Amino acid sequence: MKRQPYDYRGFSLRRLGEPRFRHLLLLGGWIGYFALYFLTENLIPADRCHVIHCALDDAIPFCEYFLIFYVGWYFLVFGALAYTLFYDVEGFRRLQKYIMITQAAAMLVYIFYPSIQLLRPAAFPRRNVFTRILGVIYWFDTPTGVFPSLHVAYSLGILSLGLKSERMTPAGKTALTAAVVMICLSVCFVKQHSALDVFAALPVGLLAEAIVFGDRRRKQPGGEGHRERKKES
Repeated sequence: MKRQPYDYRGFSLRRLGEPRFRHLLLLGGWIGYFALYFLTENLIPADRCHVIHCALDDAIPFCEYFLIFYVGWYFLVFGALAYTLFYDVEGFRRLQKYIMITQAAAMLVYIFYPSIQLLRPAAFPRRNVFTRILGVIYWFDTPTGVFPSLHVAYSLGILSLGLKSERMTPAGKTALTAAVVMICLSVCFVKQHSALDVFAALPVGLLAEAIVFGDRRRKQPGGEGHRERKKES
């Protein structure tokens, strides 16, 4: 049977505090993130930033075609939030909390350990639509505030939610896993991040995973909560 979308009829800003619509307040986390993003991008000078680089970065060639996966991340994040907002409100709550935790952790690092990467090519080896778009991205997205990569952290949260979903088919989970892997690789191939930024996103994701999904595991058969209830019976 086709799943019906969540009923938002009758919604107004005055009703945000009602249990029916309270989950929408979580979207306010994006306001705080963009405010901090603007401040860290514009108030922390580049000469205060630590250069993020490792030997693996030099072994990864620039490849503008990975821009497809890099830009695909925006559609992945928007699509995941939009779908859960209308078809899986509990999943939306968990995903948005996951994103907010990774945002907060990353911003703390950006403030107390400002970072910069100097991996972008001085000139593109080829001229095509991909390099033209990438040039625009380079122009508005500075190479500072890169450690850890939120591209990677958000993707891990979406993957975690998808793999836990009982409604997503095995084929869908395989496709989602492949997409997330390519997105994580893309940030290095388009020279938007160092490989260290990717690795640094892993503990940030694990922190959010433990906070957001920890209670879910305890409620599952075999989990801590399940064992305690079994003892009581």
